[in-house]
Amino acid sequence: MVTQEQRKRQLAREKFLRQQQRRTAARRKAKMRNSVIASVLGVVVIGSVALYTTGVLKNDDKANASSATTPSATPPSKAPDPCAKAAAGSVKKLSWKTEPALTIDKSAKYTMKLATTCGDIDIALKTAAAPHTVNSFDFLASKGYFDHTKCHRLTTNGIYVLQCGDPTGSGSGGPGYTIPDENLKDKSLKGGVYPAGTVAMANTGQKHTGGSQFFLVYQDSQLPPSYTPFGTISASGLKVLKKIAAAGESTGQGDGAPNATVVINKATVTKS
Repeated sequence: MVTQEQRKRQLAREKFLRQQQRRTAARRKAKMRNSVIASVLGVVVIGSVALYTTGVLKNDDKANASSATTPSATPPSKAPDPCAKAAAGSVKKLSWKTEPALTIDKSAKYTMKLATTCGDIDIALKTAAAPHTVNSFDFLASKGYFDHTKCHRLTTNGIYVLQCGDPTGSGSGGPGYTIPDENLKDKSLKGGVYPAGTVAMANTGQKHTGGSQFFLVYQDSQLPPSYTPFGTISASGLKVLKKIAAAGESTGQGDGAPNATVVINKATVTKS
């Protein structure tokens, strides 16, 4: 028969075991909660890094879309579209497995004209400094690769660029091949700034991953020297870009699709 003292000790042990179980469960729950928080923070950090490195600029630099909107926030008002209706035609679905053979004359001058719905953008190409890039654009333009494509991204906060060159309009398209980085020590890139009027390649954030996407700088922009500068925009072309930028972008947060309907009706590369 269990004595009263033994019963007290038994109840005390049971109480102690219950306390231990509760503490173990609490520690397990806290550990799980902390790991979830860490995972979320990891996703945010990784997403932020990816956003910065690709989102210009690819893809390639959506570094400036960090502001959150609240359910009660008023959608940004959309400025009038300053651009004309796009020319008739459709985007060609073209892809190649390897970079085209280098056929341009590296000692000659080349220019590129982007005949857009918002006006012509003339670009003097840096042939000698970026021959692979200029050769690729000469090849792609000759195939009509850029014709009827939308410029899919406008950044108006932190960096000031219009991004084009993706036939899918999603920021993930390309010609099927990549080209090497070039001219990253161009004398125009001073103090980590890509000056207004620069045309440079977008990439994935890794070396030598340029394809067909490029960005046009309409205002001095602080960027690491990781994006091949291969052209300079004319004064009239800059006016077109500033008109596009003045219309704003779709999110109201400084990084999104341009409100202006920017379509490249025809891209032409010419040897002068």
